[in-house]
Amino acid sequence: MSDAAQPTAAEVRAAAEAVKTALDRHLAAVERRSGEEDPAVYDAFNQLAAAAEAYDELLYDRYDEVTPFEIPGTEDSMPPYTGPEEPSALSVLIRRDYSVAEPQRLMAQARRVEAADEEGVGGEASGTVHGALGLLFGEFEPDEIASRHKEFGLEEGDSTLWVTAADETADPGEWLEAPFEQADPELVVCRFDVSAVFDDEYDDGLDDDDDDDEDGDDADVDDEADDEGDVGAGELDEDLDTDLDDDPGPDEDAEPARLEADR
Repeated sequence: MSDAAQPTAAEVRAAAEAVKTALDRHLAAVERRSGEEDPAVYDAFNQLAAAAEAYDELLYDRYDEVTPFEIPGTEDSMPPYTGPEEPSALSVLIRRDYSVAEPQRLMAQARRVEAADEEGVGGEASGTVHGALGLLFGEFEPDEIASRHKEFGLEEGDSTLWVTAADETADPGEWLEAPFEQADPELVVCRFDVSAVFDDEYDDGLDDDDDDDEDGDDADVDDEADDEGDVGAGELDEDLDTDLDDDPGPDEDAEPARLEADR
C-alpha cells in the first residue's frame, strides 16, 4: 500500500475507540440478555466483530501489526431463532453431496434396475452416468442410497439437515418452482451437519493426546530406569558392605598363639 493510501494515526485511534465502545455494548447486552439466544446479544456480537475487523485492517495498513483476536466467520454460526414459539408447521431441508467414485459400478446397478423393469428403455439410460443417476434416484429412496452409497459407486461428501418452523403449512405446489429459496436461517429449529472436516479435527486432537501420552510414558520409563539404576547400585553397595563385614579377615590373635606354642 502506498503512503498516500495509508490510514492516519487518528483513524487507527478512532477504530480502537470503536472497539472499546463495541466491547462495552456487548457486555451490557450479555448482562441484560433474556435467554441463550437473545437477538440483542447477537447484534452486539456482530457489531463487535465488525469493529475489531476494521481496527485490525487499519492497524496493519498503518503499522504492519495485527491483533491476536480471531473472529469466527458468520458462515460458521446460525443467527438466533426468531420463529414462532409454538410452530404449527415445519419443513425439513436436506442436502447430501456425493462424488461418483466408480462410474462402472454405478451404471451396472442402473442396468439391473432396467432389467427388472418391464417398461425399461433398452439400456439407453443406464449407458451414461447422467442416466444411471436418474434411474437409481428414481428407484431408491434417498435414505437408502445414503446407507448403500458404496454399492452404487458413490462416495459421501458433506451433508446437512435443517428443520425450519412456520406458522402454517404451505399450499400445494406453492414452493415447487424454488424449493430452497425461502430457507430462512432465523427459522431453523435445529440443524445437523456431517463433514469429514469434523473427523479430521477430532483425529488431530487424538493425535495430540497420543503424543502427550507417549512423551509422558517415555519420561516415566526413563525415570524408572534411573530409579532402577540407583536402587541397583545401592543394593550392590549394601551387599558389598555386608560381605566385607562378614569376612573375618586375618586373625590377629591366631599368630601370637602359634608363636607361644612354638616357644
